[in-house]
Amino acid sequence: MRMTSGVMAGGLAACAVMVLAVGAAAQMPKPKVERRNVTDVIDHTVQNLEKEFVPAAEAMPEDKFGFAPTNGEFKGVRTFAQQIKHVAAVNYELAAAILEEKPPVEIGDEAGPASITSKAHVMKYLKDSFEYVHKAIATINEQNLVETVKSPFGEGTVSRLGLASAVASHGYDHYGQMVVYLRMNGIVPPASRY
Repeated sequence: MRMTSGVMAGGLAACAVMVLAVGAAAQMPKPKVERRNVTDVIDHTVQNLEKEFVPAAEAMPEDKFGFAPTNGEFKGVRTFAQQIKHVAAVNYELAAAILEEKPPVEIGDEAGPASITSKAHVMKYLKDSFEYVHKAIATINEQNLVETVKSPFGEGTVSRLGLASAVASHGYDHYGQMVVYLRMNGIVPPASRY
C-alpha cells in the first residue's frame, strides 16, 4: 500500500503536536503533593463539622430557638438552643481533657450555662467552643496521639485521638437532630442547599 505525501505529512504533523504536548507537560510545574500530619487531619475533620453545624445553628430564627418537637416520641427532648449549648459544652469538655485541664467556661453538666439564653450568646458560646477545640487539637501529634489522658466521663483513661474523634461524632449526632428541627419549621439546612 502506498502512502501519499499528504497522508504522510498529516501523520508527521500529528506526531509533532504530540511530542510538543508531552514536552510541554513535562516542563509544567508539578502540583505539590499535600503532606498532612495527624494534627491537620484531625483538625480538618472538626472544621468539616463546624462548617455544617454553625450555619445550621444560625439558620434558625431567634424566636424558634426554644423549639422542640412535641408530636410523636419527642417527650423531654432538648430545644434547638439546648442542642447547640450541649454540643458546645461537650466540645469544651473534650478539648479540656485533651489539654489535661479544667474547661475554661461553665459547662453545666453538659448543658452549658443556664444564663446563656439569647441566640447571640448561644452562638458565641458555640463558636468559642470550636476555637477551644482547635487549640486542643493543635497539641496532638504523632507522639501523643494514642497516649491516654483522664476520661472526662468518669473513671478510666482515653486516648487523645479518641477524644478528638468524639468531637465530630458527637457533633454530627446533634447536627442530625437540628436538621429535623429546622425542617419541621420549614427551613432548609444550609448544607442541603448545595
